[in-house]
Amino acid sequence: MFDIKAWAEYVVEWAILALTPLFLASAVLSWKLAKKIETREKEQKKKQKHQENIAKAKRLRNDCGNEQAPL
Repeated sequence: MFDIKAWAEYVVEWAILALTPLFLASAVLSWKLAKKIETREKEQKKKQKHQENIAKAKRLRNDCGNEQAPL
């Protein structure tokens, strides 16, 4: 007679064996993506800070009466 419980255990074991590498690959790729996003955000903050400093320097220069003709 056909044993459903044994067959189900067999299927579950093979499913786990087949899916484990995919879960590991997913975890590694998620970690890499998180690092890439973090790096991009840091670069954007750095560029934004740089632009703010440039704007601040231009305002200070214009406030001191040292206005230059626009380029």
